[in-house]
Amino acid sequence: MNRNISSILPVAPLPVVPAGGRRSPRKDDKLSFQETVQREIEKSQEIKISAHAEKRLKERNIILAQDDLDKINMAVKQAESKGSRESLIIYGDLAFITSVRNKTIVTAMDSNSTTDHVFTNIDSAVIVK
Repeated sequence: MNRNISSILPVAPLPVVPAGGRRSPRKDDKLSFQETVQREIEKSQEIKISAHAEKRLKERNIILAQDDLDKINMAVKQAESKGSRESLIIYGDLAFITSVRNKTIVTAMDSNSTTDHVFTNIDSAVIVK
């Protein structure tokens, strides 16, 4: 078997054809992508409210403004920096049990709802001023 390698391989390189509809990203697109990623990161760092906590807030007529949520979010971040997993956040006359790992308010109560004043299954408490 005496074959010449050039008879097997193409003589000229195959042309590179871009996929249909694709274009190279512009600088504006890159900034837009970076902004999108930054927004997603910020969203993932914001505190969420569980369905149970949402129900308790409505039952107890507790309304949280964005400023309140920002302060609670900062308290959860403080607890996270100390290695907490489940934390009691005391905010004025309100108390929130939070899952620090999931960044979620698990339940919420006001001073009238905490009859026995005992909180279990928490490993930290943060007092928000």
